[in-house]
Amino acid sequence: MKKITIAVDGFSSCGKSTMAKDVAKEIGYIYIDSGAMYRAVTLYSIKNGIIQGDKIDEERLKRSLGDIQITFRLNLETQHPNTFLNGVNVEDKIRGMEVSSKVSPISTLSFVRQAMVAQQQKFGEEKGIIMDGRDIGTTVFPNAELKIFITASPEIRAQRRYDELKAKGMGADFDDILKNVKERDYIDQNRE
Repeated sequence: MKKITIAVDGFSSCGKSTMAKDVAKEIGYIYIDSGAMYRAVTLYSIKNGIIQGDKIDEERLKRSLGDIQITFRLNLETQHPNTFLNGVNVEDKIRGMEVSSKVSPISTLSFVRQAMVAQQQKFGEEKGIIMDGRDIGTTVFPNAELKIFITASPEIRAQRRYDELKAKGMGADFDDILKNVKERDYIDQNRE
């Protein structure tokens, strides 16, 4: 059977990754989490002082992009890929509220988006991938052979994120998560 590119799009925390991982596993495709790439850049920025409070040192981040290497490796236990930042497994760190609260401002920077989209498109040169994200079907793979859009209410998405964090033993406050989901929706819907 001919391999294709599958693009899974939708709002944050609506189940894109869960669905895409399951489909990839079922049909033997490679799963790539585009959101994890932005989260990895955000974590790098936090750890290296590029983000100070609400301020982003854009020039420093632009200069640092070449030092940020993002890869995915299959976790044999879960059968899902883990995100590696410069060779270090950061899968759990990029899912916490510290990164979640800062990922949208990082992802709106045009030079960050250009760098991530270029890397995502490079991943997609080989067919047989499924990639999820909030602009995969429109920007990264506008000509994907299959596009899927998933959505859910902000409350359902906040509950999903809350349950995910609790299951990982991470501290979580539902109201903070709901506020973050709504803020990310606003940023995504008003992004140029």
